[in-house]
Amino acid sequence: MNPSLPRFAWPLGLGGLIPFAAGALAVALGFHWAAFPLAAYGAVILSFLGAVHWGLALAAPEAAPERLAWGVVPALWGWVALLLPLPVALPVLGAGILATAALETVAARRGWVSGGYLRLRWVLSLGAAAALFGATVFAE
Repeated sequence: MNPSLPRFAWPLGLGGLIPFAAGALAVALGFHWAAFPLAAYGAVILSFLGAVHWGLALAAPEAAPERLAWGVVPALWGWVALLLPLPVALPVLGAGILATAALETVAARRGWVSGGYLRLRWVLSLGAAAALFGATVFAE
């Protein structure tokens, strides 16, 4: 696995935290309507995180079946979270994002993702989860 990342991975990844920060701030400032767009963005990102493994597994015909499952489960987790009341959905999404990062730590040990990717994922996952957990305090 190539340990380097494309040049723009970090700035684009960090840019992806903007909706999390803005949504959490809006909820904290009393704009309670912002909790659903924040949750929806969290579900979309969770689906995206699973898609990484789905795509990598399809590119490797000998891929382990659990890798395909890791590609699907985050999307289902996000969908179920959106069916829950927002004060429950937000931390469920935060936990899902952290769970995918934990699984990607296992994936890195198996050589499925690079250490550079894993570092980026943990930084982004901690930022996203902090926003989701933080907004939970103010969600109605």
